[in-house]
Parts: sequence; C-alpha cells; structure tokens
Amino acid sequence: MTKVNFCERCVISTLRPTSTIEAKHTRNEKKPTTQFTDGVCDACRWAVLKETEIDWKQREDELIELCGRNRKTNGEYDVIVPASGGKDSMMVAHLLKYKYKMNPLTVTWAPNIWTEIGQKNHLNLIKSGFNNLLISPNGKSHRKLTRLAFQNIGHPFQPFIFGQRSVGPKVAIQHGVNLIFYGENVAEYGNNIMDNYNPIMDPRLYTCYDIDDQETHLGGMAIRDLYSKHGFERSDLIPYRSPTMEQVSGLGLEVHYMSYYRKWIPQENFYYAVKNTMFEPAETRTTGSYSKYSGLDDKLEWLHYYMMFIKYGMGRATADASQEIRSEKITRDEAVKLVELYDSEFPEQHLGELCEYMGLSEDEFHSIIDSFRPEHLWEKVNGRWQLKHHVY
Repeated sequence: MTKVNFCERCVISTLRPTSTIEAKHTRNEKKPTTQFTDGVCDACRWAVLKETEIDWKQREDELIELCGRNRKTNGEYDVIVPASGGKDSMMVAHLLKYKYKMNPLTVTWAPNIWTEIGQKNHLNLIKSGFNNLLISPNGKSHRKLTRLAFQNIGHPFQPFIFGQRSVGPKVAIQHGVNLIFYGENVAEYGNNIMDNYNPIMDPRLYTCYDIDDQETHLGGMAIRDLYSKHGFERSDLIPYRSPTMEQVSGLGLEVHYMSYYRKWIPQENFYYAVKNTMFEPAETRTTGSYSKYSGLDDKLEWLHYYMMFIKYGMGRATADASQEIRSEKITRDEAVKLVELYDSEFPEQHLGELCEYMGLSEDEFHSIIDSFRPEHLWEKVNGRWQLKHHVY
C-alpha cells in the first residue's frame, strides 16, 4: 500500500514526481519522487538555504563573467532565450539585454492551443524590444501525438515538452551561439536539492530526442510503432529531434538557469515583468488555481495540471500555493484552503475545444482520464470519484 504524507511546510505530498528522461516515458514507468527530510520536502529546504547560505552577489558576479565570455561586439546574437511571452522568460530576456548588455534572440515553441492572453503576451514580448523566432510543428502530426500521449501516458503535454526543451539548443547551433538561458531549475520545486548548486542544465535532458533511435518514446510509444501503427513518417518528427550530445560537447554549448544566478521568486518575476516589459496578467484566475499570472499561454496546460491531480493527487493550486508559501507570500493555512477550493477544478469551459483538438468524444475524453486514477489515491463513493488523501 502506497503511503502518502504531506510536507509540514508547504502542501505537496511524497507522491510528487521528479524529472526523468522524457524520451523513455512509458505508462508503467516508475518515477522517482521528491525527497523529504524530517517531514520537510527538498523544495522547502532549498527555500531556507536560498535565504541563509547562498551568496547572491557572488553568483551575480559569476553571471557577469559568463556574459563577458560570450558577449559579441559585432551585433550578432550571443544568447538564446526560449520565451513564450510569459513573466519568467520576459524577465530573463530583459535582464540579459538591458542589465547585462547581451544581444538575445528569443525563440518560441508554439503552444498547442493559444489562449487570447498568451497570443497577446507573445506579441508584447516582441513589442518590448526583442527579436523572436516562432517555431510551429506540423499541426496535424502534433495533434495526433498529443492525443497518443494523453491516451498512453496521461501526459498530453509531452510532445510540447519534446519541442520546448530542445528548441533553444537547436536554434543556438543554427546561429553559432554557445549560450542558452532558461528560467528556473526544476529543483526549485522538488527535484534533487543538489541540482540547485549547478548553473548548467544536464545535457541529457535536451539531447535525448533521437528520432532515429527506434527505442525513443514519443506519445507513450516507441518511434518504430509510430511509423508502423500510426502512419507517421520521419519527416513528421523532424521538429522534435534534439541535437546530439556530440554536437553539444563539440561546440561547447551550455544551457544555463537564471535561477542559479538570481533568487527565484515567481511573484517577484511577475512584478519585474509588468514594470519593465509589456507583460499582462489574465483578467480572471487560471482554471485549477487562484493565480492570474502564470501558465497563461496554452489551453492544454490546464489539462496537463488536471492530469497531475488525477495521477498524483496534486494539481495546479498545490504547485502555485507551495511556491508562495516558500517565498512567504501566503501561510500554509491559507494554502490549504486554496488547494481545497481549486485543485480539483476541471477545465469544463475548454472541454469542447480540447476534445476537438485531439479528435475525441467527451465520453472518450473522460474515460481516458479515469483510466489514470490510481487505486491508492481514488475510490468511488455513491458513484462519484473521491480522493483518498488530501492536505485539507
């Protein structure tokens, strides 16, 4: 029997999964989970260390030295910033260009289904003074892969992650740039706490999407099965192909996290973006949470977080509230109430559009969701699903 405990400081549980190599993701994969020490999760332990042990001035000095080594004086791009127009990427791009005098090229892997505010903020990114390259995969193939990922692994966002994770390094190679900057290391939220002491992303995370390796998994199945059972051709998968480890190491290419060099506080990133760029929050809160300023770009992201709730008992409100406890924006008691109010909220207003996008009936859609409810988390009481373990 799976035991479920909750962090004594935030609201995540011992079921929170940590990052793995996405190209090996199958339905039966057993994911590692966030580590707890004396009842406290690694993310909360790191929040304390950020305040007490990290010399942020020294880390900024490291950033200044890094930029100095990579800055070009001939007007060419010298850093790539994957950016959707969200608050975090807007802040990273603005800091690099205006404070550290770099010449960034922002690059966007297109969302599955743009939201109105997401499209507006993407344009606002450009209007705020940044060159941008938008990369959009074949819509027919991408919808089909999204449906397969939803059906097979309960992870409709997986094809997007394939593209979004590798787009920065691929564009960097094309433009002769050796430096890429993403926002935060996922260790901020519960991956191995020691990862926070390394500014560089593990290259395995963005070189693992080898479409010529028949054992690479995309959409929850091996590449060979995409060809033989679903009619895909190699040309359909080219946008998802990552650079190789040999290319990356040979060129000296590095992907850095801004969260290593600057204390990462999502709400402060929002304030920075509003003050210094044309970023706009949504008019209403995000489905499944109380926030108006995070994850605004893609309607499918709402389903992604709902599936996290189904599979692990923790949804979007849990993620948002836990971050804000750690940065002392809200108390744990307040967070518990927010989770109770919003975590289980189904994206009903987008149901029709999500079904149409993936070519599913509503009955098929709900049947797929229910197939991913683990027995240790869910039970039916009087015909209705109920969560067995919750923080409230």
